[in-house]
Amino acid sequence: MTPHQFLAYIPATNCGECGYPACLAFAVAVTKGGVSPTLCPYVALEKLPDDLVPDRGETGLGAVERGQQERDMALVAHLKSKVRELDFQSLAVRLGAVWQESSPDELIFSCLGRQVNLSRDDVAINGQQLVDPRDQILLYNYVAFGGGRVPDDNWVGMESLPNSISKIRTLATYCELRLAGRFSGRAGVLAELCEKIGGRAGAGDQSADVGMIIPVLPYVPHYLLFWDEEPEDGFEAKVKVLFDHNVMDFLDLESLVFAAERMADRLAELDC
Repeated sequence: MTPHQFLAYIPATNCGECGYPACLAFAVAVTKGGVSPTLCPYVALEKLPDDLVPDRGETGLGAVERGQQERDMALVAHLKSKVRELDFQSLAVRLGAVWQESSPDELIFSCLGRQVNLSRDDVAINGQQLVDPRDQILLYNYVAFGGGRVPDDNWVGMESLPNSISKIRTLATYCELRLAGRFSGRAGVLAELCEKIGGRAGAGDQSADVGMIIPVLPYVPHYLLFWDEEPEDGFEAKVKVLFDHNVMDFLDLESLVFAAERMADRLAELDC
């Protein structure tokens, strides 16, 4: 099969989700380089010849997870290729990072109270290499975006960000509902843990029992609002996460929701 023939099996929108800059480049990689066609989330696998889908017989969660991991790793490679051409010295100021002349190909910044050392080819947190490609995607995406308008404490909900309807439920499931359930009746504990990861109290203009601004990344703060349970009135604990109104200068929606998920993970990790 030629690359142009393969294009008939994908939407050919150059969306980049496979990790390649254009569909034709991906088609060449599949037909000439042996790259798995499953890296494209929209490929018509059922119509492809068997020789292009070696794992066609595998079904179930394992096949889905492997396909997602392959897509994640391809995206990591794509982001590294974008970062490789950037000027780290000038970028540091726009990202709230540290650049050192002794290590010109490395940026140092914080992520949820931990030190990130990001180079053009590798990234570590507190000296430990990252295993989950989603963490690499988050951090390399932050650098690849190149920075933007500095946060100014003008907060909005996910629903106010463009094209975010599909992400509101994901944010609730993987962050807001988890935190509300875990810290119900323990507002003081939540506030203390937020401080451990660099959180600071908000301006006090919210009615929440806990309102902490957490620097998930230097210029990607999350405003975590927590209303504790009130059993006598029949109210369960509730969490709402707000974002700086210019947050899209620094991350896409997918990475932004994952950043909130990692914030929930970090707070749960410290709550032991």
